[in-house]
Amino acid sequence: MKARNTVLTVLAASAALAAAPPAQVGFVYVSPVGDAGWTYQHDLGRKEMERALGGQVTTKFIENVPEGADAERVIRQLVTGGAKIVFTTSFGYMNPTEKVSRAFPDRFFFHATGYKTGKNFGIYNARFYEGRYLCGVIAGKMTKSNVAGYVAAFPIPEVMQGINAFTQGMRSVNPKAEVRVIWVNSWFDPGKEREAALTLISQGADMVTHHTDSTAVVQAAEEKHKENKNVYAFSYHSDMAKYGPTAQLTGTTHHWGEFYTRTVKEVLAGTWKGTNVWGGFKEGMIKLAPLNKAVPEDVKKLVLAKEKEIASGKLHPFAGPVVSQDGKERVAKGKHMTDAELGAMDYYVQGVASTLPKK
Repeated sequence: MKARNTVLTVLAASAALAAAPPAQVGFVYVSPVGDAGWTYQHDLGRKEMERALGGQVTTKFIENVPEGADAERVIRQLVTGGAKIVFTTSFGYMNPTEKVSRAFPDRFFFHATGYKTGKNFGIYNARFYEGRYLCGVIAGKMTKSNVAGYVAAFPIPEVMQGINAFTQGMRSVNPKAEVRVIWVNSWFDPGKEREAALTLISQGADMVTHHTDSTAVVQAAEEKHKENKNVYAFSYHSDMAKYGPTAQLTGTTHHWGEFYTRTVKEVLAGTWKGTNVWGGFKEGMIKLAPLNKAVPEDVKKLVLAKEKEIASGKLHPFAGPVVSQDGKERVAKGKHMTDAELGAMDYYVQGVASTLPKK
């Protein structure tokens, strides 16, 4: 009789869950969804989660939301509109998200790339620097000018990690290589991104990449490549090969769907205990885009071998010795940078030829 009652209880609980109205999940995006880039990858993750959870959820997103006060308004709007869970997907949304999370303790909030947390407020990020390191290895092997160009958004630790990891990877196979950086002070400004890429190419860079949201850098490299300048690019966030079929060598791509699905399931089941996720190749949150046929076979083998080493923990992109641009040793030989040190990165490593903007 006890077993029968247990079965009936489970069936009743399942029926109640099935009868419950779908939970609304909101997403706040810093740029347009488009068909490539940072926001596009998050939106792919949203769709994957929605498919996986079927009728348990409905989703809503608001795109092109400026960071700051306007973000707080949008987050509140989603919550008062019925959202039980809200994902905010840009660094500048951290403080507004935290503020709204305190005002609505019965809702759940998750912020990408930040560091603040709360009882109903989790954070998540991907180890972008792992992919950057491998792109740097390819650049170091294939450059003819020994100069790479990097179009960057804002000098925050996440972006600094990418610049420095790319440089570390490049110089691990080519000690003569240098990286030049131009800051555009925007996550999404195709005009500025394109201008910066062309400037870097005019300064001798035959390898370019970006930590910005549009396809402009890859497109600029494609145009120059067709002019027989042999300029190559590494995309970021997503595979942008259709915008640079000959110029794009590969790219660091981000994958959020499994995280979104798992997190929403935990909230709905009442089992969520807090989220502080930072996943890389090992967790499938970072992958390389398909390698261009222009990448030599020996370089492909080298990069794939290093990818496995990073995933297994054998190789760390910031294994010592790590020396900053000013000659200071940041990580000693035999050690590697801790997550806390990565999260506080505010300097260039040796090999970056540009000057860091003053705070």
